[in-house]
Amino acid sequence: MSETISAVVLAGGMITEGDPLYESTGTLKKSMLPVAGKPMVQWVIEAIDRSVSIAHIIVAGLEEQLWFETTKPNSTMPDTGGMLANIKQGLEAVNGMGQGDEFVLLASGDIPTITPQIVDWRVHNALEVGADVNYAVVTRETMEARFPKSKRSYVQLRDMSVCGGDLNVLRASLAGEDQLWERIIEARKSAWRQVSLLGYDLLLQYLLRRVSLESAGDKVSERLGIHGVGTVSPYAELAMDIDKPAHLEVVERDMQSEND
Repeated sequence: MSETISAVVLAGGMITEGDPLYESTGTLKKSMLPVAGKPMVQWVIEAIDRSVSIAHIIVAGLEEQLWFETTKPNSTMPDTGGMLANIKQGLEAVNGMGQGDEFVLLASGDIPTITPQIVDWRVHNALEVGADVNYAVVTRETMEARFPKSKRSYVQLRDMSVCGGDLNVLRASLAGEDQLWERIIEARKSAWRQVSLLGYDLLLQYLLRRVSLESAGDKVSERLGIHGVGTVSPYAELAMDIDKPAHLEVVERDMQSEND
């Protein structure tokens, strides 16, 4: 297994004019939101570029003229109009390079506080586990200790309360599994849809707070026909995505304090 893999950065998606995030920034292309003097996605690309675990960077959903230079081989693809399609085209591009990448790092373009060290930890952890899908979660305690004003949404499990992370690793061969990714993406932003992946036989256990992260992962894997593993991240940054003006304010204040 290669010690370095390719990364797909999801930089597609538009903000509607009625969205508070548009009203506060005047930016329609979400990945291009200005954050501390740079487009948001540039922070993500730079962290991945400085990681020793990544050999090639593919940006899905970003037009050629908006590309940023990196020290590593790179390519960009236009927005296909949806997250699922952008994921698919990114994975297909990795497979098409013929480098034999077994796994791919999937990074959202709206987590600007990640660092090269976080990227390296994420890749190293996932390659050791070797699951088809290795998804990150962050506990409420970790999130609120690092970003106390982030006001994230959490899923309450038996052993912890968690929010989803946006730096995940998946097997490249899953590129053609349309139904699999459709269900995962639909569930990504909804706690109740995440619960539905467990099946109604475990819904009562969830309501009674008897479902652990491990048992939830096992049940989802069984239902989807994959080997999925949930990894508890010690880094809150990979779950600090910017969806609201308040999130942008939290991130910019954090970056300012880091530079002071």
